Amino acid sequence: MSTRNKPQDPGDEPDVAPPQPSRRRFLQSAAAAATIGAAPHLRAQTPTPAAPPPAETHTPVPSRPVTLTVNGRAYTLQLEPRVTLLDALREYAGLMGTKKGCDRGQCGACTVIADGRRINSCLTLAVMHEGENITTVEGLASNDVLSPLQRAFIEHDAFQCGYCTSGQLCSATALLNEFRNGTASAVTADVRSRPPQLSDDEIRERMSGNICRCGAYANIVAAVRAVHEGGGQNSAGAGSNGGQHDANA
Repeated sequence: MSTRNKPQDPGDEPDVAPPQPSRRRFLQSAAAAATIGAAPHLRAQTPTPAAPPPAETHTPVPSRPVTLTVNGRAYTLQLEPRVTLLDALREYAGLMGTKKGCDRGQCGACTVIADGRRINSCLTLAVMHEGENITTVEGLASNDVLSPLQRAFIEHDAFQCGYCTSGQLCSATALLNEFRNGTASAVTADVRSRPPQLSDDEIRERMSGNICRCGAYANIVAAVRAVHEGGGQNSAGAGSNGGQHDANA
């Protein structure tokens, strides 16, 4: 006998499945539980900020007397050993002609002549030049008479703003003396022999350490060449006080 149409007992309750949580709700609950469980562990792992180290105290470097012979005159200055020659000339000796350009030895505006050798005064310490004869742009003239190179710079319009001119003049003055002494350069054909002539390429190479932001290079070369061809002597050691000369003049 088929039971397909068997009447249902009124006392029987239908089988109803319990409601199942949705997948999204399950994931949210699991994430919340994991966060709550990890929070104490994270707090325990957080490092305690260390106390800042005590501030370093620097003992000031005492100054000492430094005697510099500049343009034939002796200057006794109270300087720290760390003071550069450039700052000693400008800030202590009051010789403002030497300019501070890049302060890194790249522009040549601070060029001076020390014992006949041109140097960047921003890259050397003043205490290193005691006993040397230093020439700045103020010392190129003699008894208020401009040197041949200074006059050539004016005649050939070899400067515009003039900021780099003091370094250009000192460098060109030393350049002429170096060539006169037979010193070769990077463009000399045979560095083992005396350069045959001071060509424009020689002048450009020897002046390459001095930057002119106004672009007066062609006129600078012309001024140096004119002095060389005219046989003008530059008083590289002339002092503005009485026209004193050092041993490298």
